[in-house]
Parts: sequence; structure tokens; C-alpha cells
Amino acid sequence: MENTKQQLVLNKGQEKFVFRYQKGSEDQLLDALIEQARDRRTNFDWFDAAVLSFKLTQYLIKRADNLLGENVK
Repeated sequence: MENTKQQLVLNKGQEKFVFRYQKGSEDQLLDALIEQARDRRTNFDWFDAAVLSFKLTQYLIKRADNLLGENVK
């Protein structure tokens, strides 16, 4: 597995939320989004978690399509 770092970024008003993760640890990233949304000390809410999880899903679908395309050739 590649040792590449990925990141998801959400700009919300004057705040910027940056989540960095290793490829293959997307499940841990989703857990972190949930924990952040539950934490009332931040302005990161459930809608923000949904937006970033959607972005993550889109990225994973694209990555899977690329991998499947490579296997067809």
C-alpha cells in the first residue's frame, strides 16, 4: 500500500478544517469526522461532516474507477 497522505479541507467562514489521513485509513477519517461533529466546542457540525464524507466518497469512487480501468488494459 502506498504511504501517501491525503487530505480533505473544508472552508467555513473564517475557519478552515483540514483532515489528513493515509490512503487505506478512510474508515478512521470517517470516525474523526463524526467525533468532530459531536464536539460542541467547534463550529464543525453534522452538515460539514456530510459534505466531507460525500467528497471522500467521490474521491474513492474515482480511485476505484481508475484502478478498474488499469486492470482492463
